[in-house]
Amino acid sequence: MATTASLSTSTSATGLTVRFRGTLALDGVSLTLSTGVIGLLGPNGAGKTTLLRVLATALVPDRGDVRIVGRNPLVPAERQEIRRRLGYLPQTPGFHRHFTAFEFVDYIAILKEHTERVGRHDEVRRVLAAVGLSDERGKKMKSLSGGMRQRVTLAAALIGEPELLILDEPTVGLDPEQRLRFRDLISELGADRTVLLSTHQTEDVTALCHRVVVMGGGRVRRDDTPEALCDIARGRVWISRERAPGAIAGWRTRTNTYRNIGTPPPEAELAEPTLEDAYLLLNSTSDGAAE
Repeated sequence: MATTASLSTSTSATGLTVRFRGTLALDGVSLTLSTGVIGLLGPNGAGKTTLLRVLATALVPDRGDVRIVGRNPLVPAERQEIRRRLGYLPQTPGFHRHFTAFEFVDYIAILKEHTERVGRHDEVRRVLAAVGLSDERGKKMKSLSGGMRQRVTLAAALIGEPELLILDEPTVGLDPEQRLRFRDLISELGADRTVLLSTHQTEDVTALCHRVVVMGGGRVRRDDTPEALCDIARGRVWISRERAPGAIAGWRTRTNTYRNIGTPPPEAELAEPTLEDAYLLLNSTSDGAAE
């Protein structure tokens, strides 16, 4: 069972720095994770996956300090304890093509030291049911659709009701109904544990997250509530009949008008900003501020 919220809040990073062949992937990243669903946004190359790999104990930073569920991953015994309390869905999970869905999740459960066979199999059936795959548990992984394989790997991440759940692009390949099921599941999980959700889907972040961390260039550019981030774009989004040449971003809507982001002209028809508007505005500036 999940432990108390006090343990769930004890994941933090200070000054994390990671280089890959001279490329600075993380540049002094510091943050503390709390109970609830936390969204992680940023363009490709922002450092999101590198940060998640560090927090999942899959990568050791070059510099900085990290504590995961209150433990030091550099100490072997504590690292093993972290992995018992951690659920991790990587962006490109690997799997043995000849495993069935049940066998794949069972294998992950064994790695997490669920050694008692009957109880372990009950847990495997529970998490497969949670992602809506009870009827497909006997099918080979190679025969499943991309969306189904994604749900199997999510089920594996849920083994043991982890205190810290790290999800890297978990809704890739999911259809609208499956994404709604995912949102329902994650919202429930975030009630008593920490869920760190990295995604490009701002609508998922708006629906699920009480806090959003925006990354860019290997740094944390903003760490705030969705509402506070939306306010960055307030007064910076407007509707026009023609494409606005000075807009940072703009697109034609289904009503044949244009939604523009940037500095509106005088007397412009302002629109209510969304998290996506704020995210686009943040990505258009070099320092993460709405100028």
